[in-house]
Amino acid sequence: MDNKVVNAEGSEKVRLTQFSRGAGCGCKIAPIVLDEILKTNIAMPADSKLLVGNSSKDDAAVYDLGNGTALISTTDFFMPIVDDAFDFGRIASANAISDVYAMGGKPLLAVAILGWPVEKLPAELAQKVLDGSRKICEEAGIPLAGGHSIDSAEPIFGLAVTGLVDIKNLKKNNTAKAGDVLFLTKPLGVGVLSTAQKRGLIKDEHVRVMISQMTQLNKVGEALGKMEGVTAMTDVTGFGLLGHLIEMAEGCNCAAEINYATLPVAEGVREYLTQRIVPDATYRNWNSYSTKTGFEKGVNVMEAFNLLPDPQTNGGLLIAVDAGSVDAVKILLKENGLENFAEPIGKMKEASEKTVFVTL
Repeated sequence: MDNKVVNAEGSEKVRLTQFSRGAGCGCKIAPIVLDEILKTNIAMPADSKLLVGNSSKDDAAVYDLGNGTALISTTDFFMPIVDDAFDFGRIASANAISDVYAMGGKPLLAVAILGWPVEKLPAELAQKVLDGSRKICEEAGIPLAGGHSIDSAEPIFGLAVTGLVDIKNLKKNNTAKAGDVLFLTKPLGVGVLSTAQKRGLIKDEHVRVMISQMTQLNKVGEALGKMEGVTAMTDVTGFGLLGHLIEMAEGCNCAAEINYATLPVAEGVREYLTQRIVPDATYRNWNSYSTKTGFEKGVNVMEAFNLLPDPQTNGGLLIAVDAGSVDAVKILLKENGLENFAEPIGKMKEASEKTVFVTL
């Protein structure tokens, strides 16, 4: 496919997605392969101040500063998921900052990670990527304070982000309990939409939907962190809702039940599914999680297979809430413009044969 398009002014515009094999969080290494990579016989020295580290599958590392607060440290980067350089910078930055919000924290500063094929793509496009990042950092109220760049075979961009959280407000992804109610703050399907764009099949209105969703900061996570009734939280990214929900459930020795009919789905996604437009990462995710997933009779399993493991980039927050705090969380979501996501999608249950069970 041609890696350039002619815009309304008659000039050529580079299509960044044609310069990369993967796209956004769909670049993630498959869960089964990642587990193999992370295996080690090397014992790390114990550090009582490391509150969250490699012992769990959480969104960021967290280090106790000794004064009732903790430092949050995270990094995330990937290859282009959209064709426009400025939007690529915005999306990659919002996605990286999301990990701090997912821990209930407040971001402080970011440094950039840039890989650029300087012989294939002009430097001015890399400058636009950085400007997109600066724009999102401004929205988050933090400086883009530095970074590092290399000459790489494919364009890569992301951030290393530092944040703070009061330890009493720290949210992890493995602390839910049976009976908790589940919320999701963004619709599913951006992996499908980004694949449609990469294939040159997406409609203009769906490009706008996709970019709007992926550049939306998950700022509500900081407010949710201050709510005692929020028992666990994570953001949904490259492993899809299914993968991140399984991590949440296995982390607390529970199972999860989700109501398929209540899951929010982005505009246009089902239209592209009828054309069999599905990211390769969906299949990799499904191969990792299918044996842990069960379905009630009547659920559209084929569609669910395409949606539940769909890799999300800067996806929504997946929130576990104590039953007594559900009304308060609904109010908070509505106050933050998330009224469309103020209804539960499921609940945590006692551990069972299947880690996630999908009902009608």
